[in-house]
Amino acid sequence: MTNRPKAIDREAKFDKKRFILSKTDTKGNILSINSEFCDISGYSEKELIGKQHNILRHPNMPKAIFHLMWKYLLSGRAITVVIKNLTKSGEYYWVIADLKPRFNEKGTIVSFTSFQKFATEDIVEEIEELYETMIRIEKVHKIKNSLEYLDGFLEERKVTYDGFIYDLIKPKGIINSILKTFKEMTA
Repeated sequence: MTNRPKAIDREAKFDKKRFILSKTDTKGNILSINSEFCDISGYSEKELIGKQHNILRHPNMPKAIFHLMWKYLLSGRAITVVIKNLTKSGEYYWVIADLKPRFNEKGTIVSFTSFQKFATEDIVEEIEELYETMIRIEKVHKIKNSLEYLDGFLEERKVTYDGFIYDLIKPKGIINSILKTFKEMTA
């Protein structure tokens, strides 16, 4: 499975209530996955176990985001990222991925877990412009320049990367109001 599919501009259609789970070693090789992972990606478990998780990386994703993700994970920190993935058929799907390092009893990182849920249209619309700019920078310059752009983007908004993602994915409008009321009622 060395050939990656050619990306086509068509969104993969799936039940947006489904969750994707995976576990990788510290080099990104897939150790385990749930059935939804296979259903949504179009790959069989046999095709995925032992392979690099980046087999799903869509070409329209800035490399700098994955650089940042690995920096967080290898330093022992959890991270949430919005990712455009590629199915075996070449279709795309957007997810919000919560990634966490797992440690052994000595405190050494031994694996990473990823819990992914589908990103809503409003989240995708907000992140796409940023990602498109970062990709343009990467085509002409280096990942370093893309990361510098991201730093400036965040500094301009006076937020950290974590704060930006939290603001992007937190419930908005009526949903937020309902959740707030529910929390108050159960407090």
